[in-house]
Amino acid sequence: MLRRLAIIISFAVLLPFSVSAQQVFIQDIAVEGNQRISAETVRSYMRVEPGTAFELSELDQALKRLYDTGLFADVTFRRQADVLVVSIVENPIINQIAFEGNKAIDDDTLDSEVQLRPRIVYTRSRVQSDVQRLLQLYRASGRFAAVIEPKIIQLPQNRINLVFEIEEGAPTSVRAIRFLGNRVFDDADLRKVVATEESAWYRIFSTTDHYDPDLLALDRERLRQHYLNEGYVDFRVLSAVAELTPDRKDFFITFTVDEGEQYKIASADVQVDLRNVDPEEMRAKVADQAGEIYSARGVEEAVQDIKFALGEQGFAFVEVRPRTKRNREERTIDLTYSISEGRRVYVERIDIEGNTRTLDSVIRREMRLIEGDAFDTAKLEQSRRRLRAIDYFSSIDIKPEQGTREDRAVVKIAVEEQPTGELSLGAGFSTSEALIGDISIRERNLLGRGQDIKLGLSLSLRRREIDLAFTEPYFLDMPIAAGFDIFNTNLDFQDESSFDQNTTGFKLRSGLSLSEKLRLNVNYQLRRDNIKNVGNNASLFIKQQQGVAVISSTGYTLRYDATDDPITPNEGFVTTFEQEFAGLGGNVRDLKTQVRHAHFLSLWDDVVLQVSGRGGAIVGIGKDLRINRRFFVGGDSFRGFAASGVGPRDVATGDALGGEFFAVGTTELRFPVGLPEELGLSGRIFADYGTAFGVVANGGVEDDPAPRLAVGVGITWKSPFGPMLFDLSQAVIKNDFDETEVFRFSFGTRF
Repeated sequence: MLRRLAIIISFAVLLPFSVSAQQVFIQDIAVEGNQRISAETVRSYMRVEPGTAFELSELDQALKRLYDTGLFADVTFRRQADVLVVSIVENPIINQIAFEGNKAIDDDTLDSEVQLRPRIVYTRSRVQSDVQRLLQLYRASGRFAAVIEPKIIQLPQNRINLVFEIEEGAPTSVRAIRFLGNRVFDDADLRKVVATEESAWYRIFSTTDHYDPDLLALDRERLRQHYLNEGYVDFRVLSAVAELTPDRKDFFITFTVDEGEQYKIASADVQVDLRNVDPEEMRAKVADQAGEIYSARGVEEAVQDIKFALGEQGFAFVEVRPRTKRNREERTIDLTYSISEGRRVYVERIDIEGNTRTLDSVIRREMRLIEGDAFDTAKLEQSRRRLRAIDYFSSIDIKPEQGTREDRAVVKIAVEEQPTGELSLGAGFSTSEALIGDISIRERNLLGRGQDIKLGLSLSLRRREIDLAFTEPYFLDMPIAAGFDIFNTNLDFQDESSFDQNTTGFKLRSGLSLSEKLRLNVNYQLRRDNIKNVGNNASLFIKQQQGVAVISSTGYTLRYDATDDPITPNEGFVTTFEQEFAGLGGNVRDLKTQVRHAHFLSLWDDVVLQVSGRGGAIVGIGKDLRINRRFFVGGDSFRGFAASGVGPRDVATGDALGGEFFAVGTTELRFPVGLPEELGLSGRIFADYGTAFGVVANGGVEDDPAPRLAVGVGITWKSPFGPMLFDLSQAVIKNDFDETEVFRFSFGTRF
């Protein structure tokens, strides 16, 4: 502005105009100082032609036009006789942009934020604008002490390198979160509601303890939802203030709230304006709400229940509007769900997004709805469950949208992929066995096609096992899974049963769903078992079985899954029944039957009770049972007892002989341990009980079918390196010949 004023003053001196003065006209426009920009281009920006009178107003407008182009750092006008001389200083061209001093945020992220680019004209205003963008980026990551200084390195031909020198500073943490005006919920309760957290030593992998204005806005909404779910419909957040400490290292955050009064539901009714819909059926969905404390979450769940029931009848876009009538004196609410007219809708299209790796066909084959089907909310929910079961995605969002016509719906599927490669490591320690370990590598979504391949290796002082498995879930594009296993195992049972075992073989597998909850798998297996290195002091029962046996068997498994979640169930049950018949060739003939059942019950938030049981029996057909076909119980299958620690045992040698029958039950309570959720710790209290028995031997064998009992506690840690499980258990009821185990742990990771 000062520069322009100086130019206007100079014109006033050089061009003294008065009413009586003779007017002077511009005969030519000369441009000097230009390097890249032609003189003709400069003149075109000015919009002043030769023959124009020397007018201050016109020249001032020309000056502004040149500055507005952003091409010039400085512009001056002067008159030489009847020639207008334009002196310019061009803004430099950016040759390269670099960042120095940044560690918390990488160059690519910073570069994507700035708008300046190489080969673009440099201007101070653009640089300052980019500096502000970068500062906002650092503030969003919790670094309010960040300082950014743009530096220019001059190059020949009016080019420059632009360097952003960055002092990131330490993350600005949240030192304390306080609440004012809260009476019903104390500060500790409300701190669990908001997403922002106070800084603590154990939050080294978290960023929620860094101040973020956007997160603060989310916290206001979370507080409002929390109070609405508890019946405080008049609740308000009066203010949310973040105060920076004098040392600029931390923030104090203060929420001022007005809780209001708690409301109850006086009545809950349904108004239905749909043909062929029974109003009483819809009222049954909300009948239990009357007399309860008002809850926004409960109202939304009732809306979804009504929509789900109507969706089963083909109504996709019904309007279910909860209407409230508030009685402030009685502090009650009359609630009415208004269901407006809808019509039958068909699926026009299914759109999928977010699957950068998984093929569309892998997702579509799990859908229970296809284009052209009548819209069905129940089938949509079944599709969501099936996609959840394949465990390729960390989040799955399925919602219908209006299609090109009123009776058409577009199903939008938005997924977020998660790692499907697994690197699993395991280890254990027992009173009878030293440290053992195993490792396996697995990819459950090979090349995005949904194929499952696994290479497992178990290696310890007592076990060497390699296993290659492959599964094609849709063989020949049919809903039939097919796969195979190839395995070789060397097992050292010297401590338990005084022999070693080598097994080599393969298995062919196939499976299909008989219904949404029932699945059938069938298999054929051919294997060669070699019982070798039988000790001189081994049981006679084992010595008689030394040598090679060939097993050719076929089997099937029926699995009924009625749980709420196939990955981490909290409600429902799952039952498995399987049988294997050996005798299709080979020299082993027997029939093995096993059954498993697990029931899950959610007692309250994050507290789940699991009651499960498993049992089995094996019967020889015309031949004695091979020892390695029998049931050995203990270790993972019966905590508190070592591997093969429960069941028949030779009195003289102490060798475990395995049982013809077994039954093991578990009662386990899974619960949070009271520490912050981000630590990923949960606790378990469990009791395992059961037995293994049944052996045909010539005396000298302990075989007691009496039940055993072990109790224990465990910790599960969802560590940054993968889940880790620790168990401490104690055998409470046992036989003298049983082998016990006190401690086990395992861990794994995904990639």
